[in-house]
This record gives sequence, structure tokens and C-alpha cells, in this order.
Amino acid sequence: MTITLYGIPNCDTIKKARRWLDAENIDYRFHDFRKDGIHAELIEEFCHNLGWDKVVNKRGTTYRQLTQAQKDSLNSTTAIPLLVESPAMIKRPVLVVGNTFHLGFSPEQYSEIFA
Repeated sequence: MTITLYGIPNCDTIKKARRWLDAENIDYRFHDFRKDGIHAELIEEFCHNLGWDKVVNKRGTTYRQLTQAQKDSLNSTTAIPLLVESPAMIKRPVLVVGNTFHLGFSPEQYSEIFA
């Protein structure tokens, strides 16, 4: 089974998720949005499986810097190009275990996923 963790390495939540996976000896691949890139098809897959409104991180600096018009016009169509352009606006981490998508991190959530 393939396990991929998507995000950016300097994100605190990513660091916690990676520490948890390492401590549990879970073999995974880390996909760094900045170094490994991100494309519309991958974001479409995230949005299809998790919901575009959950994938957009509305608490981050990048989102807060959008104009009110950009925020108001966000939908399943407009979100994808915006997330390709600004991958820091993708809620993190995205964890893909086989064909199942998970968003965010908590030790309890990951314990359940890998039980």
C-alpha cells in the first residue's frame, strides 16, 4: 500500500505528522509542494475526495491576503487554479493511504487511520 504525505516541510503540522509517522515506523513518501511541484490534476483529486471548501486553508496568511472579491468568488472551479498558483493555501497535511484521502493531523486521527 502506498502512503504519501503532501505539504511543505516548514509547516508545523507537517512536522508533527512526519514525527508521528516516523515514530510509528510507517513507510511513507513526502511530497513537498514547493520542491516536487503541484499540478491541477492532483489538486482536482484532493478536491474531489475531500471537498474543495475543506482543501482551501482559510486560516492561513495566503488566504487572508486575497481580495474580498477573490474570497467571494471562490468555488470548485476557481479554487483549483488559485491553489496551483499558491500551494501554501492548501490545508495541510493531505495524507493519501492507498486510495483514501485524509486532511489535517492529530495523533488520534492517525492512530485510527493506521489501526
